[in-house]
Amino acid sequence: MNKFKYYFILSITTISLFSCSKNDTPTIEPLRDYAVQNATDNTDIEEYLKTNYITVVNHPGFIDDQDISIVKIPAGGTQKSIWDQTTYELKIRNVSLHDITYKLYYLVLRTGTGIAPCNADGVLTSYKGEYLERITASGVTTLTATPFEEVKYPQQFFSLFTTLDIPLRAWSEIFPQFKTGTYASNSDGTVSYNDFGAGVMFIPSGLAYFASGQGSIPSYAPLVFGFKLYEIQRTDQDGDGIPSYQEDVNGDGFMRILATGVVNPDDTDGDGIPNFLDVDDDGDGYGTKIEIKNPATGLSYPFASIPSCDGNTTDAARIKKHLDKNCH
Repeated sequence: MNKFKYYFILSITTISLFSCSKNDTPTIEPLRDYAVQNATDNTDIEEYLKTNYITVVNHPGFIDDQDISIVKIPAGGTQKSIWDQTTYELKIRNVSLHDITYKLYYLVLRTGTGIAPCNADGVLTSYKGEYLERITASGVTTLTATPFEEVKYPQQFFSLFTTLDIPLRAWSEIFPQFKTGTYASNSDGTVSYNDFGAGVMFIPSGLAYFASGQGSIPSYAPLVFGFKLYEIQRTDQDGDGIPSYQEDVNGDGFMRILATGVVNPDDTDGDGIPNFLDVDDDGDGYGTKIEIKNPATGLSYPFASIPSCDGNTTDAARIKKHLDKNCH
């Protein structure tokens, strides 16, 4: 009897496996064309800007200063849309990627009074994010905004260098347009920030997560981030002793890794590696780190303390002698 049950179950399982329709095989959606998707995203973002209004909290010294609320304009409502309002400047930054040019909209709530990061620095920022999605219900399709993450009390710096390419390339493009403010420690251990830069960025999916999505964020979803720039952290990406922002040769606040053959204004020796990632910026065979000048002595680190062996006090000669072990 037990053997009969065994063969009966085995037969049923075999029949079930072989009777599965080919239609049950999961299909993988091919990657969408960047240009086509960008046109769709741009339409959605502009509709969002034209059908919603923004409210901004002005509360200096408090945690809710420059908090935002974005709400859909009700039928017959008289609120001015984000697109039409003139209190805060709505700007566009053109970003070239994927062989197309993205229109990256951003709203300037406050520029800030301190210093601006470059696109390879770290930023201490509070932010609130939501994604845009078209949902169809009862035959009606509506553009909706769904919150997915909020950081009110940031505890660590976020590296913009990690966003020089996707995902979230937009962060490295927009944060350098803003500046920090001031801050003071309170008796209860908290910190009060004032006059910091604050804004809202509206990101097409090609400058965000595109086909991969992230957590609860669906694929091909444009993103909206309200943010505040509290502080920045200067970095030295190549460890050559020169902060990355000081290796921005043309001073535009942005450093790029460009395609082979494309002239890079931030690549001194033209070897295809921008200075902020190049340990030998001038291509002379000696690392930048040993060619840095000590402002107090005018000599180069780490050889500023090496005495002249033959009366030759020029940096280049002393460094070469030392490296060749000819200086005893």
